[in-house]
Amino acid sequence: MRHPLIMPVILLMFVTGGSQVVVGPRSPTRSSAVAITVIPAPGSPRARPDRHVRVMVAKGTLTSVDVSAGGARVPGRFDRARRAWRSTWTLTPGTEYVVSASASPARHGDPPSRVVTRFRTRAAPHAFGIRQAIPSPGETVGVGMPIILTFTGPVRDRAAVERALAVQLGSLGSSDSPGSRLEGAWRWMADDQVVYRPRTLWPARRRVVVTAHLAGVRAAPRTFGTADHILSFSVGRRQTSIVNTVTHQMLVHRDGRLVQRMAISAGKGSTREYTTTSGVHLTMDKGDPVRMVSPGRKKGEPGYYDLMIDHAVRISNSGEYVHALDNVWAQGKVNVSHGCVNARPDQAAWFYDSSLRGDPVIVTGTDRRLEWWNGWGFWQLSWDEWRKGSALRDPSALALPLATKWVYRGF
Repeated sequence: MRHPLIMPVILLMFVTGGSQVVVGPRSPTRSSAVAITVIPAPGSPRARPDRHVRVMVAKGTLTSVDVSAGGARVPGRFDRARRAWRSTWTLTPGTEYVVSASASPARHGDPPSRVVTRFRTRAAPHAFGIRQAIPSPGETVGVGMPIILTFTGPVRDRAAVERALAVQLGSLGSSDSPGSRLEGAWRWMADDQVVYRPRTLWPARRRVVVTAHLAGVRAAPRTFGTADHILSFSVGRRQTSIVNTVTHQMLVHRDGRLVQRMAISAGKGSTREYTTTSGVHLTMDKGDPVRMVSPGRKKGEPGYYDLMIDHAVRISNSGEYVHALDNVWAQGKVNVSHGCVNARPDQAAWFYDSSLRGDPVIVTGTDRRLEWWNGWGFWQLSWDEWRKGSALRDPSALALPLATKWVYRGF
């Protein structure tokens, strides 16, 4: 007859908020196995998706932890002592997870332990995700380009959403996952929109991957992200333009070399409306042609115009463009426009063809400053000012003025 104390046994213990599973033979003199705790509890049919998987041992060392969901591996990391493991991101709603973990004991001679558990997360009552992302997937942009994410609904927990957003740099032409990070910060523009800007301009000719780890993130009461979102785009050559409204010249530099000198005419400055804004603009979009209509004026009133303008590159939301116009008599000599920067048709066509969204256009010489919230004037803020809009730094500083309505101020 076998003695009951030397028979192999498996002891399964459930504890509040998690599980402990010990695998190994019992000893008549001491506990011989290390207990592994898994949270959420095994078999849970409605685990909270806005939490993390955690695996822990009170004594001993975790030797391996594998967590999968729908056949895909769930990333996570150990603490320094390898007594705890935590998933990197929150969990996908309505999904089954499998956790497999092993641990070695603290005392020499004790057997190792292993646990395999399953649980399922509860479904999201209301789904949350990204409605629009700028830049477009695969787009090549200029070195000043912001990342703009617009969500499907208002975000109440901005910090939780912001923590789920990751921006990484890679090399063009490489299939490897990007691993280097660039210092940057998100700033909330509205309840449903957040914008990322690096501290300095993007390095040229690099690949950027934005991963919104929104699965399981609780954005608002009963509202959870249901999937992650990945956006990949490229930064092209470094092109910057300097418009001097005093000398009536525009200089275009590419990768540190002057590639174009353009005589221009800027806003005539007779009113604030007709004054070109000084500051760091970004090219936003372009059209050939673009219809420009005088704002606030009806046909027949003084100052009314309704024109089709060629090779127009927009640089703000207050109607400013760099565009073609056949008023060569003024270009290089005097400012006569309604606020736009106009150039000789052939040079304007060159600038149109060579521009990417996000190219910096720096205007100097006027007494009207570009507002940082006008179009993509984000580089108007200092780095410290920009970071104040992050929910992870100073939530009290998120109040913004109303964005300028996009109007055509014309030529």
